[in-house]
Amino acid sequence: MDTVVVVVWLSMVVTILSRSHADRNVYPSAGVLFVHVLEREHFKGEFPPYPKPGDSSNDPITFNTNLMGYPDRPGWLRYIQRTSHSDGVLYGSPTAEHVGKATIIEITAYNRRTFETARHNLVINIMSTEEYPLPYQAEFFIKNMNVEEMLASEVLGDFLGAVKNVWQPERLNAINITSALDRGGRVPLPINNLKEGVYVMVGADVQFSSCLREVENPHNQLRCSQEMEPVISCDKKFRAQFDIDWCKINLVDITKVVMIHSNRPDPGTGVLPDIGEYNPPSESLKSRDFFADFLITLAVPSAVAMVLFTILGYSMCCRREGVIQLVHHSSIQKSTKELRSMSKNREISWPLSTLPVFSQSGEVVPPIHPDNYETTSMPLMQTQTNLQNQIQIPQQQPSGDRDNYCMSTFRRLEVNGIPEERKVAEALNL
Repeated sequence: MDTVVVVVWLSMVVTILSRSHADRNVYPSAGVLFVHVLEREHFKGEFPPYPKPGDSSNDPITFNTNLMGYPDRPGWLRYIQRTSHSDGVLYGSPTAEHVGKATIIEITAYNRRTFETARHNLVINIMSTEEYPLPYQAEFFIKNMNVEEMLASEVLGDFLGAVKNVWQPERLNAINITSALDRGGRVPLPINNLKEGVYVMVGADVQFSSCLREVENPHNQLRCSQEMEPVISCDKKFRAQFDIDWCKINLVDITKVVMIHSNRPDPGTGVLPDIGEYNPPSESLKSRDFFADFLITLAVPSAVAMVLFTILGYSMCCRREGVIQLVHHSSIQKSTKELRSMSKNREISWPLSTLPVFSQSGEVVPPIHPDNYETTSMPLMQTQTNLQNQIQIPQQQPSGDRDNYCMSTFRRLEVNGIPEERKVAEALNL
């Protein structure tokens, strides 16, 4: 049994060693763009073949890159891989601070079909150069390119050739390339093959050409402020392949920038002064009882609430003003209830104030309230229930005979205790 375990362990060790590549050394220069492509074809032989012949090239492979001993890469080094079926690219611009220091990048390839891994190290030896830094730097924003497209050697070569044709320097280098997304740009909509855009910084050893400085004249500055394209004479030399946003071009003279910043004080070490050792609390501390604090927290608001409730109850129930307010509120509530009941039951007779004084039909008007009417619910307007005094008045027939009259019933009403005799006189004059 032990022999089988040893054989399996040895087979695993051999497998791991066979998939661990030897270190690869590269020698970029400080201040010059560094590009390293992680080719999928280079790692395919380390994974088991696909069951179907000829389909091994379709294995999805992704890469993970980090500085040895750290979870991420150095600040100057970036990595991009659009899909698991495309190559990965490491790119960046090292500075003079990294000269002479070997930077070891661990590269791990993941096969998303078999979940196998392959690993090797990339040793970056940054070299110094006499041309660093180039004093005149220009940053272009290219709208119709993505960063991985611009990193291709033939595309970057075409762009540097167009810049050299316009600038005419003796030395020209690509310093850095940055995606517009890293500058706060937004992801474009997936229509019309829109690109995210890329910033390309180049450096030269001569002054900026007149063509590059045309964007600084007031006329072009005005057009840029109005979101219009400026008029640049050399734009036609780029337009065939590169769509440059001339309003975002940035021209930097390193010599002037160094003179401006030379008067600034030297930065500190960034280390805080020693203020002694940290002394944690002792483990023998006594626990604190918060029960009394809890009672006080509840008792004080409860006592205040009880006092306010007592004062309010005394004012509303024991004093004359409070009783009047309660009676007034009760009457309003009863009136509201009566209105709601009248709106629900339309067969209940209308109040006397809404009925006509005379009946045109010649019949006696029925009683205002039926026998089963609840006398406890009084209407809003007090009606006259004494119908004993009734006067019959003559009413002319429509036939035109003035000698024939019929009697109509008239209710003798009182307003504020005074008989309304004027209504009878008006009725007799008809």
